[in-house]
Amino acid sequence: MNINVTVEELQAAGFPMGGEPLVALDLADTVMTVKDPPVDLIGDPAAGAVWWNIQARRLPPGPAPAAAAVRRLRTAIRDVLDAHVEGREANPASVEDINATASSVPRSPRLVATGQGMRQETRWHIEHGGNAALAAIAGEVIGLLAGPERLALLRRCESPDCSMLFLAENKRRKWCVGNICGNRARVARHYGRTHPRDT
Repeated sequence: MNINVTVEELQAAGFPMGGEPLVALDLADTVMTVKDPPVDLIGDPAAGAVWWNIQARRLPPGPAPAAAAVRRLRTAIRDVLDAHVEGREANPASVEDINATASSVPRSPRLVATGQGMRQETRWHIEHGGNAALAAIAGEVIGLLAGPERLALLRRCESPDCSMLFLAENKRRKWCVGNICGNRARVARHYGRTHPRDT
């Protein structure tokens, strides 16, 4: 699905970042891992409902997934993406969780006749169980990890106080979002120039 969600829209709803081209990255970034303990931005049912409502237009139709299933997939996604960024092996259980979620809802191409001609749609076979939204998100991660060109764009925010991941489609991008981590870095640089350390 080629529908965008903007970082401004997510920030207006109370989420510090998001709007990445993949819902999988936005989901991975709903946990702030640099905090102790980590902060789950969608752990509260009301916040989770708002996040899923925003993301729904980028996902197959259907009910919002169960919170436990979301946490399990998010943990697996976070592990495999962090493993790539850190240059380590992902936990094999994480890879299996992603594969199992992706295959939990079969899909098939479908030809649809419209007044403007024929078009292709994807039919998600939810009648067999599973959640189409989670299956689509797991499919995104598989596509990302299997595509070396796009995977080479995966970065972690350069702010030491941030754990967010993003695709650096602009090679100069260093921060998850410019109006939070980028501003903090600019303010720190300015302060360092205008308040030299006494030695």
